[in-house]
Amino acid sequence: MDLDLVRKDLLAVAGEVREASAADAGGPVPSFVALPGSTDEAAAVLRVAAEHELAVVPRGAGSRLSWGIPPARCDLVVDMSRMAGVVEHSHGDLVARVQAGARMKDVRATLAQAGQEIALDVPAEATIGGVIGSALAGPRRLRYGTPRDLLIGITIVRADGTVAKSGGKVVKNVAGYDLGKLFAGSAGTLGLITEAIFRLHPLPAARAYVTAEYVAVSVACDAVAAAANSPLVASAVVLARAEPSGPIRVGVLMEGSAEGVAARSARMADLLGTGTATPEPPDWWGGAPAAGAGETLVQVSFWVSALGRVLDALATAGAQAQVSPVTAGSAGAGVLYARIGAQAGAGAAAEFVAVLRSALAAERGGVTVLSGPASVREALAARGGMYQALPALALMRSVKDQFDPGHRMSPGRFPGGS
Repeated sequence: MDLDLVRKDLLAVAGEVREASAADAGGPVPSFVALPGSTDEAAAVLRVAAEHELAVVPRGAGSRLSWGIPPARCDLVVDMSRMAGVVEHSHGDLVARVQAGARMKDVRATLAQAGQEIALDVPAEATIGGVIGSALAGPRRLRYGTPRDLLIGITIVRADGTVAKSGGKVVKNVAGYDLGKLFAGSAGTLGLITEAIFRLHPLPAARAYVTAEYVAVSVACDAVAAAANSPLVASAVVLARAEPSGPIRVGVLMEGSAEGVAARSARMADLLGTGTATPEPPDWWGGAPAAGAGETLVQVSFWVSALGRVLDALATAGAQAQVSPVTAGSAGAGVLYARIGAQAGAGAAAEFVAVLRSALAAERGGVTVLSGPASVREALAARGGMYQALPALALMRSVKDQFDPGHRMSPGRFPGGS
């Protein structure tokens, strides 16, 4: 590869190009970082990448580049930080068009001026493209869904530089293929997201967090099911457990008018038995916990009716692997996260995952290792890998081949190593 020629060609089409560092891609050190300022510039950058056969990794905030399998190769990072605006906000239609590099905190501030929001409780520093690409959703997914449910339009650039769009600026628009659902959770393996159109919701006038603590697993599970299915309409039902045999905390978020929230929260507290309501979330509230250095983060998805069996399986796997995972997540939506400390050896973390998968094999759920140190990934390679067997893998590979026939977009991150 002629790096001088690549640099010259990138500088001719991108608003900004810089030398890369090890922190830019979450894996192999790339040669360059390009920062396009528009969809047209992004398309031109990917055309240059295709001409020089560069492996490309899209980057938003970069906080979840360590999730999943790291790229096997990276020549060019496309940093979306210069595309960071709310392009259009149709207040009356409850719709906003946002660039992929926009930070959630900035989008929230802009939309809040009109009393509206994208109903995704995700980290403030996360970018729109990163949220879509990682399918990131917090506890309010119970009521509002995940990014793919709120997307009504998207603009992407394929690996060869072709720009494609689907959807539109009205909620019922169904023009074209649903690229939004296809790109949600794609982790940069299909193409580059440059813009997204979201359906918005009014900001709630009031919120209340109803919490309770239980010793018996069965009682806690009954509380979660009752809260999630209650006509009181909870926006979120979360669960937190500091150790496999410890007490279980359950939290329920109520949103709406001040008067309505007060009345519904009182009834929810009665439903939970020992519930108390506060206007601010408890310190243990949240969705996917951030994994620190050396820690392993495991996601478990399941039918809510299987929650008790999932908690039992987590305890069994912890005991057999001799680890003590911290468990938290959106129990009412069927998603929990188990965080294994850095002090656990790679073999123990891999054993925990293998035992958990075996125990939950009949539950039609999933056990996915979102992140972990290289030693854990290596230990998992001989025990099923970071992902479980995917029945639709052949179809997924076919889609990958259509969008990225040269397998240059985040190569190696795709399930199966593509």
